[in-house]
Amino acid sequence: MRWIPLLVIWFLSLSSGTYIHNSIEDFNSRIIAMVSLFYMTFLGTILFTPLAFDGLNIYIMPAGIGRVNLYHIFVDIGFVENIILTMPLGFLIKRFYSRTSLLAMIPIGLMTGATIETMQYYLSHVFWINRTSDISDVVSNGIGIVIGASIALAYHYIYDKKYQIIT
Repeated sequence: MRWIPLLVIWFLSLSSGTYIHNSIEDFNSRIIAMVSLFYMTFLGTILFTPLAFDGLNIYIMPAGIGRVNLYHIFVDIGFVENIILTMPLGFLIKRFYSRTSLLAMIPIGLMTGATIETMQYYLSHVFWINRTSDISDVVSNGIGIVIGASIALAYHYIYDKKYQIIT
């Protein structure tokens, strides 16, 4: 029962990969879609299954319902890891919703972090994946998404500058 979220994530990923492979004809677009799918599959696996990643190793969490921390923000290596982990997500969100301002990415990042933590809480109680729901993770996920969106904005600005100079 603990592995149902992993099976669902991998099934959706395999189905999406098959769809991408069969429906996107442009090679570069297909590669970008596949890399994005790989990242989202990795992110879902790390966040919503009993598999955990500590920066160096992947290990299986023991069965349990996890903990909840709504009051203390701990800035440690896990905080930095969460920022790095969600930067590509912020990049993808900004690339797909390019008209969204950088200021609007702040609540989007915090809501995304809160949604992730809520899902971890729910899945921990239903499937015993033993995930901790933590306010530190909400903040670090929000920061990572805003940094990723900033990088996407800078990339877009630099790319447009080069494109205008070349043409």
